[in-house]
Amino acid sequence: MQGETELNEPFDPYADRLREECGVFGILGHEDASALTALGLHALQHRGQEAAGIVTYDNDQFRAERHLGLVGDHFSEAATMARLTGMSAVGHVRYSTTGETILRNVQPLFAELEGGGIAICHNGNFTNALSLRQELIRDGAICQSTSDSEVVLQLVARSRERKIVDRFIDAITKMEGAYALVALTAKKLIGARDPFGIRPLVLGDLNGAPILASETCALDIIGATFIREVENGEVIVCSPSGIESYFPFGKKPARPCIFEYIYFSRPDSIVGGRSVYDVRREMGRQLARESSVDCDVIVPVPDSGVPAAIGFSQESGIPFELGIIRNHYVGRTFIEPTQQIRNQGVKMKHSANRPIIKGKRVVLIDDSLVRGTTSVKIVQMIREAGAAEVHFRLASPPIRYSDYYGIDTPEREKLLAARYNLEEMRNYIGADSLAFLSVDGIYRAMGYEGRDNENPQFTDHCFTGDYPTPLTDLSEDRDFVRPPRLVEAS
Repeated sequence: MQGETELNEPFDPYADRLREECGVFGILGHEDASALTALGLHALQHRGQEAAGIVTYDNDQFRAERHLGLVGDHFSEAATMARLTGMSAVGHVRYSTTGETILRNVQPLFAELEGGGIAICHNGNFTNALSLRQELIRDGAICQSTSDSEVVLQLVARSRERKIVDRFIDAITKMEGAYALVALTAKKLIGARDPFGIRPLVLGDLNGAPILASETCALDIIGATFIREVENGEVIVCSPSGIESYFPFGKKPARPCIFEYIYFSRPDSIVGGRSVYDVRREMGRQLARESSVDCDVIVPVPDSGVPAAIGFSQESGIPFELGIIRNHYVGRTFIEPTQQIRNQGVKMKHSANRPIIKGKRVVLIDDSLVRGTTSVKIVQMIREAGAAEVHFRLASPPIRYSDYYGIDTPEREKLLAARYNLEEMRNYIGADSLAFLSVDGIYRAMGYEGRDNENPQFTDHCFTGDYPTPLTDLSEDRDFVRPPRLVEAS
């Protein structure tokens, strides 16, 4: 079989998924600011599981708690929360798309400036961060982390503007790429989205306290009211006197990331006025229209394939069944000392529901196909459970290009769709048939007639190679000195 070396690698149940980005949360003027921030981060945990941090301000000083691990591992402890006093807070959950997973990279990052302290956290990637970092270091800056967020702090600190908001705006106008930023000063909560609105950010309210968060599910968990989305290219400033908006980039058409709908956002979130769950279900319906197959049962690859599988079933009239059961208590690392154990690794996360599978013609539904290594093992598992046929359907187009905006995709040469054609991919994963949702199909599921190639409605570069911003740090004529690695003692 093709890809033999890859399939013999130690099994990581999460290695063949698109890695989540990060999640941000901020609140101004509430007596339970730290606890509400911890709850908001808990709702955003799906966006990053490597580290979490909270910074509060108590009218005297900023207080920070930053830890490796899950939100519940640290911010459910009474002693930890007791140290986070104050009526304003910002928080962050992290998956490291840039910078290593070490404590000095955990956000929010904090700095004392001439006009007072500022804590900053962000979701996304700056595509010119390395070039800016090199310029800053050449000018004498001392960088303590390898996070993109520190570049923003350095630019804010070096701005010649007088007011903190003007310094913040001055800094982000130098940045390229995709970002949703949340910052806390002694008097203000500041948010910003990149000019295309690639990364999400919403505004909410809880009893008069303004809130900024990556998704509406973070508002729901604390009973806050959704006010609106922060617009693409908007800088929003919340203070005790009200909310102000600035548009330093001018007004441009939005191009939010299509993967928020396909995979990243929680199904119960509302993104761009659309229910994520409804969109994913419609993608499944559209997939059934484009690639129907004569079969007995529709089976989702849990959990991300469930809404699309429901839509596929509803459109096709073929029964939906939970033919795969997911183990929700699988860690991200596992010791596999023998090849026999390694080959069983997929069953740590997924188990076949044999009575549903045996003797049936099965259609597996998943949201996307990245490297394909897990798909190979799932198809094999379904065959071993007695399936008569195994067909694979993906509720998104083939991923042929890497991401540089905050999604941790493999290098392009490791993306299955960049290496093989459709028949080669089908042979690789061992399915009887394989089909993807078309690019126009995904736009139809979003309510459009198709993709507007002149003015695309979404950021969809992973499928099309159409990157909406410059990729400065990837320019061949640049010779960057990447941040050196500092190994911290445990």
